[in-house]
Amino acid sequence: MPRFSVIVPAFRVQAYLHACLDSVLAQSFKDYEIIVVDDCSPDACGPIADEYARRDHRVTALHLPRNIGLGPARNAGMGRAAGDYLIFLDGDDTLLPDALQTIADRIDTTGEPDVLMYDYARTYWTGRSVRNVLAAHLDESGPERFRLTDRPELLQLLMVVWNKAYRRAFVEAEGFTFPPGYYEDTPWTYPVLMAADSIAVLDAVCVSYRQRRRGNILSTTSEKHFDVFDQYDRVFAFIDSRPELALWRPVMFRRMLDHFSALFASRDRLPLHSRAAFFRRATASCRRYHAPGAPAPRRALLRHGLMHLGARRTYRALSEAQRLGGRLRKGAAALRRAVRSAALRAHYRIQVRLPLRTRDAVFTTRGGGGYGGSPAAIEAAVRELVPGLRTAWICRPVDAHTVPTGTRHLAPGTFAHRTALARSAYLVNDGSFDRGLVKRRGQILVQTHEGTPLRTVGTDLLDRPAAARGTDFDELLRQVDAWDFSLSANPHSTLVRERAYPSAYTTLEYGSPRNDVYHRTGPADVARLRETLGIPEGSTALLYAPVSRDYRRVQRPSLDLERLVRVLGPQFVILARAPRPAGPGGRSRAPHPRVIDVSAHRSVETLALASDALLTDYASLMFDYVNLDRPVVLHLDDIEAYEAARGTYFDITAFPPGVVARSQDELFDIFATDHWRGSRSAQLRTAFRARFCPYDDGYAAERVVRRVFLGETDGLPRPVPFSARRTPAALPAQDGAGAAVGG
Repeated sequence: MPRFSVIVPAFRVQAYLHACLDSVLAQSFKDYEIIVVDDCSPDACGPIADEYARRDHRVTALHLPRNIGLGPARNAGMGRAAGDYLIFLDGDDTLLPDALQTIADRIDTTGEPDVLMYDYARTYWTGRSVRNVLAAHLDESGPERFRLTDRPELLQLLMVVWNKAYRRAFVEAEGFTFPPGYYEDTPWTYPVLMAADSIAVLDAVCVSYRQRRRGNILSTTSEKHFDVFDQYDRVFAFIDSRPELALWRPVMFRRMLDHFSALFASRDRLPLHSRAAFFRRATASCRRYHAPGAPAPRRALLRHGLMHLGARRTYRALSEAQRLGGRLRKGAAALRRAVRSAALRAHYRIQVRLPLRTRDAVFTTRGGGGYGGSPAAIEAAVRELVPGLRTAWICRPVDAHTVPTGTRHLAPGTFAHRTALARSAYLVNDGSFDRGLVKRRGQILVQTHEGTPLRTVGTDLLDRPAAARGTDFDELLRQVDAWDFSLSANPHSTLVRERAYPSAYTTLEYGSPRNDVYHRTGPADVARLRETLGIPEGSTALLYAPVSRDYRRVQRPSLDLERLVRVLGPQFVILARAPRPAGPGGRSRAPHPRVIDVSAHRSVETLALASDALLTDYASLMFDYVNLDRPVVLHLDDIEAYEAARGTYFDITAFPPGVVARSQDELFDIFATDHWRGSRSAQLRTAFRARFCPYDDGYAAERVVRRVFLGETDGLPRPVPFSARRTPAALPAQDGAGAAVGG
């Protein structure tokens, strides 16, 4: 007997059925059967089902002699099911990788509940994936098994059949089946949840819910939407048949009226001539099942009351008034934004005509993030070395707490922000300032950049449209012409940037100020950082920091971290830093306890200091990380595609900072055999560090400050020779594998 019976009804989904079935057959969990129910589909669904049945004995193709609809087709699939649990998957949806394993694990840990509820993400034709906005209701804290009365908020989730797993013995004992018609999920999901003696939840995205651009049956204009009344008749009949469920009548009454209101408000579902009849049927159901007592928002109470009275014209007038009010509010907000924007521009034009404040300096990082990077290192050195200079940091209000005491915080888009840009003598950034910035005579603009370039940048992207992504090169060069100083960490960066950003600025090849921290942090501070990040004492922390792919519209993980952490063993943890913060649909399953998501962490320097080794692909972080003299491993499984789309300035496989893996299996072997921190790894790291970190000694920021802010050209601190006299931050002494990773 298989653990799961995955039932897939198929009707007019030939374009998606392959992906649906492949998503099941690719699961790491293998104890299942698939029952594809061909609902007499006029397209190729039947032959596709037969093809998969021939290829895999776990697939059964069930062909119905006539089209009977989605609900009865699911019933036909249940009649053939032999699994412990039933899982329903629509033919145009897919399971996420490892979904069945995650579901099976949760069923086991919760003691085989009657129903397990899990999450989904809406996937659009563009590739964008958005997690269910009510995912918080699937919080796994609290009792592992419960009844619906213990967590009634679960009824706020999408009441569909395919976001749950059902114990087959429970379904058969209760005699649950699907009715015909539209909205067949309604008289299934509500009764199932109300009748279940044990429910459990799984806080993980397991299903990709495809949002078709066109062709969704429930979005078509048809009188079949009147089926919703029969479906709620069935729900209330079920409640009436079981007196112990009477407490759910008020809740279902509100849910029913919300459903009716949503259908009536939708302009593309009900034919125009049938809208009055629909409202009359809704009024009749409202009066028949009237059960006050369940809370509802004030606006919903008004709509429900008008529906109960049968006041269709008033209801429609109210809806139109609400729509008009919404448009007016949006228009008023847009007008306020336009007026404020014009006022800010006028304010800036006035400020640029006023004298410069020669003792003011403004700092920020790309995107207005929190205090960090080379601008922060320079700002700290300014406060130490230049008495009387007033510093300000531009960042979003949410990051204001990162700005040190004594440094003024400026929120982007404020009058104070525009004043500072117009009148401060020094402007320091690792990205670009506002597009409307006017570089004034006497202002000094310092461009710190964000690290050593491996990937193609600047005007070198002119012939790489996939990577350029619509870059305005004229605007780019206008901004470059405003630079007075461009910082460089090494000769390689100097040569690349003087070609990619051609202009008359002065290059300061002084090292990278943001790397000073790697030479000024002690073991006690590193221990504190590791504790803050939740790294267990004695563990080896691997920082995983990949970059985004220019040739992909949707960023997909290229590495199975769950499998990697199993290969590494219990002494390892992974600090996973995604190339961009994960969206609601970004997590496909509950996180492994030894995989710590640090994607939202503001300081990559902190993560580097806290880790024992770096695993990356093409990130410029590798150039900074070797300052720590800790192992680096490169996972380059798509280097040909990456080179074709983005391009690199040298062959990283020929001169890497550590061991290189060209596939996931090769990467696992590198860690399993300990090559990641062997003598070859140390040799590669030493050569890489000598080439790209000749000036990174902990004093780069001081050299910049003395040259730019104090005007010193002679007697600057000379870089510490690349020898044993450089002392990068050491890991805290500890027992176990984390103590000796330097190779």
